[in-house]
Amino acid sequence: MNGRRWHGATLIELVVALLVLGILATMAVAAYRGQLLRASRTEARAALLALATAQELFHLRCQRYAVQLDPQGPPDCEGATLRLAGTSERGYYAVTIVAADAEGWTARAVASGPPQAADTRCRMFELSASGARRASDAAQRDSSLECWGR
Repeated sequence: MNGRRWHGATLIELVVALLVLGILATMAVAAYRGQLLRASRTEARAALLALATAQELFHLRCQRYAVQLDPQGPPDCEGATLRLAGTSERGYYAVTIVAADAEGWTARAVASGPPQAADTRCRMFELSASGARRASDAAQRDSSLECWGR
């Protein structure tokens, strides 16, 4: 050795360490955000399953399925109105009845509010009276297996 002792890191070493730390932090935040989006998909499924239960109760009482949602009014057999909100619990999804008659119904939950609107993989969920489940991504390609599970 030449007798010189190092007592710290050079500027280049600090920059490299900060760069590595920044890359790791970016990857961790992206992974966490993806997990939050996947976890919030349960809100769409829960809203549609609650609507399915309400539709069956409505059908028992009125001998047909409801065609619209109204969170304020009572269930109305004449107007075929179901007393449910048009959004999921935290407002991440807009819930609508797409079609309904005496034989069946189809309902849809579409990601509408932040942060779920950024979920490009499971943008829309559908459920019908027959139990058929469908989902699509932002490009309207089928993503039912990923979104509804097996």
